[in-house]
Amino acid sequence: MNQLVPFAGTTCVPALVEAAGERAGIRFLEFFASAIRNPHTRRAYARAASDFMDWCAGTGVTSITAVQPLHVAAWIELQTQTLSAPTVKQQLAAIRHLFDWLVTGEIVPHNPAASVRGPNHTAKRGKTPVLDATEARQLLDSIDVTTPIGLRDRALIALMVFSFARVGAALAMRVDDVYVQQRRLWVRLREKGGKAHAMPCHHTLEAYLHAYLDGTGIATEPTGPLFRTIARGTKHLSETPLPQANAYAMVRRRATAASIATKIGNHTFRATGITAYLKNGGTLENAAAMANHASTRTTQLYDRRHEDISLDEVERIHV
Repeated sequence: MNQLVPFAGTTCVPALVEAAGERAGIRFLEFFASAIRNPHTRRAYARAASDFMDWCAGTGVTSITAVQPLHVAAWIELQTQTLSAPTVKQQLAAIRHLFDWLVTGEIVPHNPAASVRGPNHTAKRGKTPVLDATEARQLLDSIDVTTPIGLRDRALIALMVFSFARVGAALAMRVDDVYVQQRRLWVRLREKGGKAHAMPCHHTLEAYLHAYLDGTGIATEPTGPLFRTIARGTKHLSETPLPQANAYAMVRRRATAASIATKIGNHTFRATGITAYLKNGGTLENAAAMANHASTRTTQLYDRRHEDISLDEVERIHV
């Protein structure tokens, strides 16, 4: 059973679960290995489950079968004192889904989290930092593209801006996910939930991708990763896919070099691209389709056009 632990994303089976028997431990690990496919969700859920189980053990609960709604409610209330509402809601979802899994596996008789309500939270605007078009151009133009790493970084940032791609989808691309169709370069993305999504490239992105593929020589490796790490000591691309943490470090480094004060991250470019598209007359419906959003309500979180209006109004204050 311990061999499954690394895949499950947790260091060990919590003592509360072990107290309910070996079958409970196996069912617990199966939840992370079988029921959750997204690795980021798996890590977040595993962390929440581990924290909750440790807290319960600290309050005197001896087995997972003894967890009651009061325990879940008390833990959620404690979390709201230090964490944001969306984070607490995610943690409650993790506990609720875990116990649903344990109920169907006949490990526990009922789901103690089913009746517990999380904190209220309504978001009409996302918190992702966004660059304006001038800053985005400043960032792209500041990258030295005389090296493979510069060609890679410019192509990756441009892909996220001009195709609204999530960083996870961008980093999962293979070389053959960039292809020609209707005499135009297209990109194929695999977004959250396994949804395949393809769209034609903006002419700027097309030029950057051609420069990257041709300048690094990876165009001849169709099944290899599109965005790669740099081989140690060579300054050339390796055969290893670029990890998301490395992409974030690159983005922060490039922003600093371009004298951009906004604390941007990987997701900044998705929001930047959507906002720029809408400012130039694009429709919310088409933006949702291009971003592969199931609902325009999600796309609206990335629309920051009204921030310009707010700033103009603030400047009306004269004292």
